[in-house]
Amino acid sequence: MKTADFDYALPEALIARHPLAERTASRLLHLDGPGQAFQDRMFAELPEFFRPGDLLVFNDTRVIKARLFGEKATGGRIEALIERVLTEHEAIAFIRASHGPKPGMRLRLAEAFEAEVIERSDDLYRLRFDPAKTVLEWLETYGELPLPPYLERKPEQADEARYQTVYAREPGAVAAPTAGLHFDEAMLAKLKAKGVATAYVTLHVGAGTFQPVRVDSLAEHKMHAELYEVPPATVAAVELARGHGGRITAVGTTSLRALESAARGGTLVAGQGETDLFITPGYQFRVVERLITNFHLPRSTLLMLVCAFGGMDLMLAAYRHAVEQRYRFFSYGDAMLIERA
Repeated sequence: MKTADFDYALPEALIARHPLAERTASRLLHLDGPGQAFQDRMFAELPEFFRPGDLLVFNDTRVIKARLFGEKATGGRIEALIERVLTEHEAIAFIRASHGPKPGMRLRLAEAFEAEVIERSDDLYRLRFDPAKTVLEWLETYGELPLPPYLERKPEQADEARYQTVYAREPGAVAAPTAGLHFDEAMLAKLKAKGVATAYVTLHVGAGTFQPVRVDSLAEHKMHAELYEVPPATVAAVELARGHGGRITAVGTTSLRALESAARGGTLVAGQGETDLFITPGYQFRVVERLITNFHLPRSTLLMLVCAFGGMDLMLAAYRHAVEQRYRFFSYGDAMLIERA
């Protein structure tokens, strides 16, 4: 398949650059893969699509303040985006500079501390931070929330809470699992009261989620690997739900990728590791039957994933409908509930 097969025209005015006043105030496009239909709803109506015994699986990763500004020892300005925290004092990062720093060079970050470039691998740099604090402590004090580049603005005070799910607890992501941003405590309580079970996985979303697909053929694209964990309690929750006829709903493409990565051997098993799972049309899903997700960038790996899940023709038709009906797109935008084709 070709990258160009996953394109669509999006007016810039439909990019949601700020969150709505209420998390659950978004619109919801329900896409019925088996029935080859879609309908306009509201996210507040989500509990109507669930029945007792169903299972919702959330990604509990927490966004870290991963963007740092500084300068090289030579005085050149740099911007570093932490891709992954490796240890208490080391991380790998994308670095934007007029000339990339070389191994051994020291970087002065936030006018407060230094980090040494240990090595470079393609477009990623391994950095060793000043050991006076851990990487996460330096970031929390001096880092900036890494809003997606298409928002075209600096983080504001409201983003500190709103670009984070209400159930975030495991720090490590450099982008929010945005489908979860629509849930508030009241919505979670309504679903629980209806008999809907919940479980959690962790997938630390990397900066690679914003990297464009630069090849014409999907077969040539290489995904950035991301860390994930599926705990035994979540495997047990999936088995329990299935045993009672419950449906497995992933909240976000990250939850889906974690579950499907843990089921690559044919059955879902607990564990942790790295995943570079690239889901495209033709993929055989083993765990997830329903998906809650936002609207994704044209030609992106996430659009390819949802096309694989809901059916390519129907999904692209739904996207055209969403544009016509002026849905809000991307991280702070509206949501979809997709029944697997």
